Amino acid sequence: MATNDDQKINVFDNESGVGGQYKTWFLDYASYVILERAVPALEDGLKPVQRRILHAMKEMDDGRFNKVANIIGQSMQYHPHGDASIGDALVNMGQKELLIETQGNWGDVRTGDDAAAPRYIEARLSKFALEVAFNPKTTDWQTSYDGRKQEPVTLPMKFPLLLAQGADGIAVGLSTKILPHNFCELCEASIKYLRGKKFELLPDFITGGMIDATNYNEGKRGGKVRVRAIIEELDKKTLVIRSVPYGITTASLMESIVKANDQGKIKIKKVTDETAKEVEILVELAPNISPDITIDALYAFTDCEISISPNACVIVNNKPQFMSVHELLRLATESTKDLLKRELEIKLAELQEKWHYTSLEKIFFEEKIYKELEKGHETWEKVIVAIDKAFEPFKKKLKRAITREDILKLTEKPVRRIYKLDINELNTQIKGLEAEIKQVKHDLEFLNDFAIAYFENLLKKYGKGRERKTEIKLFDTIQAKHVAIANTKLYVNRAEGFVGTGLKKDELLTECSDLDDIIVFTRRGIMKIVRVADKVFIGKDIIHVAVFQKNDERMTYNMIYVDGATGTSYAKRFNVTGITRDKEYDLTKGGDAKSKVHYFTANANGEAEVVRIVLSPNCSARVKELDFYFEELDIKGRTSQGNQVTKYPIRSVKLKEAGKSTLANRKLWFDDTIGRLNTEEKGLFIGSFAADEKILAMFGDGSYKVTDTELTQRFDADKVLLIEKFDPEKIITAIYLDQEKLQFSVKRFKIETTTLNTKYYFIKEGVGNWLEAVTTAQTPVLLLSVGRGAQQHTQKIKITNFVEVMGWKAAGNKLADYSKSTSMEWETKKADPSKPELF
Repeated sequence: MATNDDQKINVFDNESGVGGQYKTWFLDYASYVILERAVPALEDGLKPVQRRILHAMKEMDDGRFNKVANIIGQSMQYHPHGDASIGDALVNMGQKELLIETQGNWGDVRTGDDAAAPRYIEARLSKFALEVAFNPKTTDWQTSYDGRKQEPVTLPMKFPLLLAQGADGIAVGLSTKILPHNFCELCEASIKYLRGKKFELLPDFITGGMIDATNYNEGKRGGKVRVRAIIEELDKKTLVIRSVPYGITTASLMESIVKANDQGKIKIKKVTDETAKEVEILVELAPNISPDITIDALYAFTDCEISISPNACVIVNNKPQFMSVHELLRLATESTKDLLKRELEIKLAELQEKWHYTSLEKIFFEEKIYKELEKGHETWEKVIVAIDKAFEPFKKKLKRAITREDILKLTEKPVRRIYKLDINELNTQIKGLEAEIKQVKHDLEFLNDFAIAYFENLLKKYGKGRERKTEIKLFDTIQAKHVAIANTKLYVNRAEGFVGTGLKKDELLTECSDLDDIIVFTRRGIMKIVRVADKVFIGKDIIHVAVFQKNDERMTYNMIYVDGATGTSYAKRFNVTGITRDKEYDLTKGGDAKSKVHYFTANANGEAEVVRIVLSPNCSARVKELDFYFEELDIKGRTSQGNQVTKYPIRSVKLKEAGKSTLANRKLWFDDTIGRLNTEEKGLFIGSFAADEKILAMFGDGSYKVTDTELTQRFDADKVLLIEKFDPEKIITAIYLDQEKLQFSVKRFKIETTTLNTKYYFIKEGVGNWLEAVTTAQTPVLLLSVGRGAQQHTQKIKITNFVEVMGWKAAGNKLADYSKSTSMEWETKKADPSKPELF
């Protein structure tokens, strides 16, 4: 006999027991959540609640707006989950401004403001939705949950709606995240696909901003996009955020900025939300804080930049399936093509049926078959037979057999209309029907062309105002430690060998970020790199501490040390570009414990000084003092032994003469994709720069800026017309549009300002004025073209003979009248002497 414990085990092991029921119930629940709530269907791109809302709205549709409360009530006949879920789904669709036209306060996805109560706001189906989403003749129907109504299994959607709206859903064991795409680009992609051409699809968000879709991976699992807000420098003390990333609200964005400020990652005075019709968040900077570095820090430490991982999962044949957005577009386009075919076939059948009856009607009256009704047939059945027999000579003209229903329909026409009937009108109707039938058959034969024309028509009718809102750009990778604001103080106890932020009674060394690494050298010749921490032991007699810049090949360390084993002193110059954190590196020969450093300097630009070495007075050397020139040493790795300085004991080493850089000038490039300076040969080569040389940048808004060569600064690449090494003696030639006078003006001037990193406007102030062309060529020649095609006329203008050098604030001289067909470019080759010049 089984024990009670055995009985319990049997109950839970039995498939029909509690355990079995739990297995079944969970599987049922998981299937329900996946199929009926979280994941959209491939056929129409809708979740059940969305489909039922649209179906309910179609039932209510009379062209007027309906209260959302009424729509929710109508939808509850099909969706058994309460008004809250229906209302949320309806508002979500309304905010996407595609299928539903809205009236009233529907909230704002940018600010996170909620919509007004359902009794106050109204909605109706858009013309676009009525055109692409409904056709009862091509809809498959099913019984609603309570058995009282019929609802669509899926809507006959003739558009890739899923990619246009996007979808989010968390089910049991899986989730879906399909990003929204641009309406016009989807239509164009469908057209390209139908024409057998390649197409590209990238997300587009209603919130605007910028997107780097380099790793989008066609929206499949494992892909990723980076989305940024647009941040502009209003002035040296203020930044303005013009958009929010997808899924982020202005409130949550501001919270992330305040949090980063509290953590010391950025330094700001105040952040203010002035969003109205357009997003506008003002960020006031703390004194002496770089706007460029703050912009980078906002992207690195706040929700101004987010990463989104797409995961395109849809329901196909009642099963979840993972796809790419390209596959979804292809399947949606093919589905649209099939629906168009079904509609054409239905229309053809209806036209043929109408042609058949109209032809019967014509024969019935034209051949006076209706007179059979006047003959004395004994029964109604014999009348029908007689009429059918009368049609016998004409049946070959028809495309199908005459049925009893056809004859009954003819006999039901009122007698008074028989005499008024115009046979010519019937002939006209038949010709019109035959023309329509011919066109439908042509469309079916060339179905692909018909589908292309359908998408072109959608683009023409509904594409206006739906242009791309999210700018596609390549983002630079921002290193957090490079842009983190110095938010802590670093102290050092040189004698005891400690560094850290908690040694507040010891020597204050510098301000740094808690993300920084610190490089430390000791008198013993030990080097170590550690993270910023409260207190870290390095080794006694610290001689140099600094914030470590990884991969800095220009920072050069000059060192003279004595080898403890032999007493010989060596000199070396070396870089430290990359190491293992917290590992001790012995920079001396052999690692003898008696080795020590006599002299050490850190030189940011490879400077090589001259030092005076004084030997011990008791040594046997004939010359007790000598000068040593570090410039005679090559820069090598940190493990190098160095060159022998002397075998005699050294008493002291002192600086005699400051050194100059022994490194070649630093070569800089401008990456016009991301708007950054770099040394990796990306983009336009600007030049080789000595330590004190500057850069000149000129912008399309008619401003210029002279800057240093700091790599952390950023430029708006789309607005840069010229960027090069700054030479104050060079004459700048600039042509700009004067919108008020509708003319192009030209001026030549030198840069007279001296303040760095400040924009100066050098063209005439006015709305609509812009810089058209600029050069620093010594004798610039402009090719000015007016007109298009065969009517184009080109002039060659030598600017030095046209206008004198003037002050940088001068308005300049008139060059030409403004015309939309005017184009300009600088001549880059030598002038042809056979062609006349206009001066």
